[in-house]
Amino acid sequence: METVFTVLLVLTSVLMILLVLLHKGRGGGLSDMFGGGVSSSLGGSSIAERNLDRFTIGIGVIWFACVIALGLLLAYQ
Repeated sequence: METVFTVLLVLTSVLMILLVLLHKGRGGGLSDMFGGGVSSSLGGSSIAERNLDRFTIGIGVIWFACVIALGLLLAYQ
């Protein structure tokens, strides 16, 4: 069971990295330093951006659950 959670944790970690990198820069952070300082209206987010946000949150919840499950498995072995 520990192996399943470890593999799932690695997969969700890689997915989280990719999903966060796919997000548009909102300005005021590191994205400005690398030329992403063009600001757009925050209220006009497209359906694709909202779906990307939802998918990122879902993968984040799965990642967090894997971390908790692995911690409990290792603590009570």
